[in-house]
Amino acid sequence: QVQFVESGGGLAQAGGSRRLSCTASGVVFKGKIVAWYRQGLGQRRDFVASVTVDGFTDYADSVKGRFTISRDNGKNTVYLQMNSLQFEDTAVYYCNLRPYLPMLWGQGSRVTVSS
Repeated sequence: QVQFVESGGGLAQAGGSRRLSCTASGVVFKGKIVAWYRQGLGQRRDFVASVTVDGFTDYADSVKGRFTISRDNGKNTVYLQMNSLQFEDTAVYYCNLRPYLPMLWGQGSRVTVSS
């Protein structure tokens, strides 16, 4: 079963940084908009950032200026560089297409920010 695989999560202090990676098969990545989503405890899963094949990006207002999404098409990998982390960024981070396909959700990568 094809799924996205996320990595790079862990514990960070408020104001710190963390870099997430996400990979999937080339069939999934090719020509598609790939996005990061996140889900806090007891909350819905929300859009964070997306990137097109050509590198055009879009961000949720809550992360603009702090997070940067990028992709390496040759490696079928998408990254999320998270700077100036805030307690409110604590969540499980997932990647998927935009719009997402339910069958592609992976296990996610948990980021915990200590205040």
